[in-house]
Amino acid sequence: MTRLYLPSSLEVLARLHAGEELATTTAVEADDDSEDSEYAALLTAAEASAELVGAGGRRVVVVAEVGRPGDPVTVREVVAVHVDTEAGADPDDDLAWFATQEIGQLVQGADGA
Repeated sequence: MTRLYLPSSLEVLARLHAGEELATTTAVEADDDSEDSEYAALLTAAEASAELVGAGGRRVVVVAEVGRPGDPVTVREVVAVHVDTEAGADPDDDLAWFATQEIGQLVQGADGA
């Protein structure tokens, strides 16, 4: 299995939760299984998410395990989601961790939810 960190937005997360597949073209893969490498991949994906959502948006990183890089992600492959706790959070703040069971609550009110 390959663990991917996908820069996203709440709107994209809502579509994923509704059954759409998520392309992995912008996914970040950790160099190895170490915590430092995984954290670096998370930060890289969070920076890309910040560009995607723009100023005032909430950064979202979807963490998924796929059979191989390039495979599309469905909600079944998601193992966790990292999200800013509030819109416009400081980009140096850590993202909050959410379990897959919490995705529905995260996307309530997001466009397309």
